[in-house]
Amino acid sequence: MGTIVVLGTFDTKGIEHRFLADRIRDLGHEPLLVDGGGFGVPQIEADIPRERVAAEGGIDLAALQARCDRGEMVTAMAAAAAAVVRRLHAQGRIVAIVSMGGSGGTAIGTAAMRALPLGVPKVMVSTLASGNVAPYLDISDIVMIPAVSDVAGLNAFTRAQFSRAAATVCTLVDTNIRLAAAGEGSGAKPLIVASMFGNTTPCVERARGLLEAAGRDVVVFHATGTGGRTMEALIASGPVAGVLDVTTTEWADELVGGILGAGPTRLDAAAQRGIPAVIAPGCLDMVNFGAPETISPAFAGRRFHRHNAQVTLMRTTPEECRDLGRILAQKVNASVGPATVLLPLGGISLIAVPGQPFHDPAADDALFSAIRKWLSPGIPLVELDCAINDPAFAEACVELLLAG
Repeated sequence: MGTIVVLGTFDTKGIEHRFLADRIRDLGHEPLLVDGGGFGVPQIEADIPRERVAAEGGIDLAALQARCDRGEMVTAMAAAAAAVVRRLHAQGRIVAIVSMGGSGGTAIGTAAMRALPLGVPKVMVSTLASGNVAPYLDISDIVMIPAVSDVAGLNAFTRAQFSRAAATVCTLVDTNIRLAAAGEGSGAKPLIVASMFGNTTPCVERARGLLEAAGRDVVVFHATGTGGRTMEALIASGPVAGVLDVTTTEWADELVGGILGAGPTRLDAAAQRGIPAVIAPGCLDMVNFGAPETISPAFAGRRFHRHNAQVTLMRTTPEECRDLGRILAQKVNASVGPATVLLPLGGISLIAVPGQPFHDPAADDALFSAIRKWLSPGIPLVELDCAINDPAFAEACVELLLAG
């Protein structure tokens, strides 16, 4: 049995959350009712009332109520609820969270869910689940269930929907219990994370096979912005033993203005935690955009390559590559543990080798020269006369990572 947070705005949806809590109890788990509401009179009694939630978030609830600003209230209670569930999880008191709501309830519920580590079951029943949920999920593993109707009242339809939500979160908890009993996810094998793009797939697939043969578990992240941020979060959370970051392309989007940037903290987690890392400038030859008609006129005259109907790639210039080389080097220089930079002198992506559309020796030379210039003398720099997707490059990456 595990304790599951049932978080909601109990001034408007208390009855519905009490029904959800009862169904969780019927399925053998213990609900913990947490009130994230702010206005009106709570319909039910909470195990953690809104006053305690607000206090933990440093919020003057009475002052917020007096201002009657719903947006301000939602923002404040979202942050406070996140603080509460983060503490409860750190204390080992909860194993999952479930919530139901409309726009305000979804904002509060998912903020709290994002405060919990990957793997902790998170279920959000939302009236917004059929739209763009990216702002609510971000890089978290939240399960979004469409409410279909509003979360308003108990009837034959909503009781069935809410019961299914209870069954979902309880099943996820039961699955985690079974996995733990079987030793899955226990860290029996050292965990390696790797970054990959379609244009570095041969490299990473070869490296993954070698690492798995050496007794490692390998988790590969797609370097699409969200993928890089998720990888950084996993590295920062603790279970990672090594990092194969050979696809640092998200920095090209971050610098130039593409659609797949991962933010300014990309490459920080491994450096700060001292986790052994092998880094390469994979796919820094390309910036990602959508369909051609979506690209800003500011990039007129640049070299483009149509990856597919939805993705257009733009070649980075020598000037941009100099900046990218400096950024990569400075990020790696912050490492407090073993880090090695590898340069594939024969090409940094599938389409940057001779005969391919992004082959540009001048841009590559600018990138490599900047890395050489800015990388600290204390960081090993290995230059290989091959392309990033040649087997020899992957083998060198694995050898160096295992040695770290």
